[in-house]
Amino acid sequence: MQQRSASAAKNLCRQILNHHNQIRSFRRPPCDVFINHRCIDTKRTISGLLFNHLSGLGLHPFLDSKNMKPGDKLFDNINRAIHESKVGVAVFSPRYCESYFCLHELALLMETKKRVIPIFCDVKPSQLHVKDNGLCPGKELQRFTYALEEAKYTVGLTFDTNKGDWSQFLTKAMDAVVHNLIEVDAEETYKHRTYFMKN
Repeated sequence: MQQRSASAAKNLCRQILNHHNQIRSFRRPPCDVFINHRCIDTKRTISGLLFNHLSGLGLHPFLDSKNMKPGDKLFDNINRAIHESKVGVAVFSPRYCESYFCLHELALLMETKKRVIPIFCDVKPSQLHVKDNGLCPGKELQRFTYALEEAKYTVGLTFDTNKGDWSQFLTKAMDAVVHNLIEVDAEETYKHRTYFMKN
């Protein structure tokens, strides 16, 4: 009788461990590149193409429309992806500043000191302004304004979707992302080495 119950307990433990391993295999890998964009402006163009090209290289980009599923909590998933990411790509478009989510993501990227590559798509940096519609607290407006100004004074890429060469632009954008990822990895390796040498 005791042998049977011990055997049943072992089988139950195996099933639980197997279940945990299956859950682990379904977990998404950490995000390499966070793509910050106004969905209705660029999801089917620049942002979607960047996501597909980066995925094709074996990287793990985050694009809300691709990485999130029904039932996911917006802020939890977006904030976690930003914290895990190494590089951010901010795709600025004419209606970008109308979105609270876009500005929140940009502010968090800047506050967590991520390296951000701005892409000015059909818009000039001077045309981007945080608007006070009376719904956003003053502290948030300050965060958003600071982040936007910081991004505007970061070297980025510009693209005109009507006249630009899509293939050439995507090659440039991919090169910029990969180059920045390599630099971030090198910086992290150097920090780890320095830490271990000191201790």
